Amino acid sequence: MTTWMTILGIVVFVVGLLFSIAWHELGHLSTAKMFGIRVPQYMVGFGPTLFSRRKGDTEYGIKAIPAGGYIRMIGMFPPGDDGKLSARSTSPWRGMIEDARSAAFEELQPGDEKRLFYTRKPWKRVIVMFAGPFMNLILAVVIFMSVLMGFGINTQTTQVGSVSDCVIAASAKTDKCPSGAKDSPAKAAGLRAGDRIVAFDGRPMPDWDTLQQAIRDTTGPATITVERDGARKELHADLIENKVAKTDGHGGYVADQYVTAGFLGFTPASGIVRQDFGQSVDRMGNMVKQGVDSLIALPGKVPDLWNAAFNGGERKQDSPMGVVGAARVGGEVFSLDIPPSQRVATMLFLVAGFNLSLFLFNMLPLLPLDGGHIAGALWESLRRAFAKVFRRPDPGPFDVAKLMPVAYVVAGIFICFTLLVLVADVVNPVRLTG
Repeated sequence: MTTWMTILGIVVFVVGLLFSIAWHELGHLSTAKMFGIRVPQYMVGFGPTLFSRRKGDTEYGIKAIPAGGYIRMIGMFPPGDDGKLSARSTSPWRGMIEDARSAAFEELQPGDEKRLFYTRKPWKRVIVMFAGPFMNLILAVVIFMSVLMGFGINTQTTQVGSVSDCVIAASAKTDKCPSGAKDSPAKAAGLRAGDRIVAFDGRPMPDWDTLQQAIRDTTGPATITVERDGARKELHADLIENKVAKTDGHGGYVADQYVTAGFLGFTPASGIVRQDFGQSVDRMGNMVKQGVDSLIALPGKVPDLWNAAFNGGERKQDSPMGVVGAARVGGEVFSLDIPPSQRVATMLFLVAGFNLSLFLFNMLPLLPLDGGHIAGALWESLRRAFAKVFRRPDPGPFDVAKLMPVAYVVAGIFICFTLLVLVADVVNPVRLTG
């Protein structure tokens, strides 16, 4: 049964992946057609074509390798400085430029002169290139908000999970009470596992974050209102200062960093809690920030990836994953011993995270990514505005093709990184369970 659930999880993730890619390319396709640009191909995947059908000007199809997708637009790059497509050059650098330029015009047909991508105003080209990543962002937001508000997420609550027997500094990294240690304020006040704290010093405590902050801000006497066995009961505690773990502001803790704050002495229980709209928006903002931070930190994770792939090193939970690794995690999700609704919610979170990553990654201002073409169009707009203000000749369209050698270098780096992640995903994958 577990094997079949794992296979089902992998299949569900792959379907979600294909939909995400198709959704991304649909953004490019719809806006390109809206601005009258001819699009000969709309393809999901790479490699051999499994299925295709032509409708109007466009061939729609699915290819064998579900690792990306593309649309082909006529005239992605302008002709050379002489207004023509140059012959193949013997210079490797120049050859890359002219090959890219020729490919942009190889399906040119009579009447396409007014349907070329590069002839559209810069703001229209920005919209076309931004529409793909933006579709991924929309999908990520919709899924995240639906899961957070509809299913809820596992989070710490105001219910007491366990009560500390004594006062121990968090930096001690032990739960054993030393000889002569004082009882924790929670134990001394009579707090029990299963109690739900509803108020602290008369103030309602709707969630764990609010309660935790109230405890940390307090030293000395405090009244704690709890629900126990269906009835409310007031407890009186005398909070003390203690060294506690520093929070990261996102519901977690900063490793090996501590602060001195008020201390009660209990561990909150966890449960599935639906988030309201404001909480969901706040969590979404934190996810975007974490995504940006992860993208910036990506180069620094290469040594750990190499060690995990080739030296048997530890594969960290926050290690970058590729399609294979994510599909594997998707399989694990469906085999977890958790309620079916939470399996679905976790899988949706995985697909939403993939879409958020697609958005952030594609917005990097580097060719051949969408962000590189956006940067080129914005630069062209800036040059033309500058020329207009200072009454200089129109410099014409910015020739993005001249940057293709750099794009090939960037693409080569991405391919090498993708292969490294693939090897690590196969020989030393990230696992949800030990």
